[in-house]
Amino acid sequence: MTISVLFVCLGNICRSPMAEAVFGHMVDEAGLAEEIRIDSAGTGSYHVGEPACSGTRKVLARHGLRYNGRARQITASEMADAEAYIIAMDAENLRNLSSRYGDHPRLHRLLDFAADSNERNVPDPYYEGNFELVFKLVEDGCKGLLAEICKSEHL
Repeated sequence: MTISVLFVCLGNICRSPMAEAVFGHMVDEAGLAEEIRIDSAGTGSYHVGEPACSGTRKVLARHGLRYNGRARQITASEMADAEAYIIAMDAENLRNLSSRYGDHPRLHRLLDFAADSNERNVPDPYYEGNFELVFKLVEDGCKGLLAEICKSEHL
């Protein structure tokens, strides 16, 4: 059985692609690439088809990671998959997903899994430019998420 993890932010060009790349690297390093499928999407359709923003690509490159995906919007069928982990970047996207699609048993904020931060919302770096801070928060949340999935799914 493949475990599905979908990272979600507003436009799918900054935070969720960053989380997809970071988590994918962690999954690869743990030897779990065959067991865990990773993707990202946005709640909005503003940037569908666009690459990740340059700030995200630059911070990933500084950390030795690459991302080549294109922005897309989350689908109703993805939200209907009760076995998938749907990981929102902040409370606004969490509320957006819940109000649009209803309750989901595995809908969480990424930073609910963070061990080294009191933050619970990954800030949107699109206007602020705080990509390095966002990377550190995403990395912290992804570490905790992977540990939780390994524990819950007996990996």
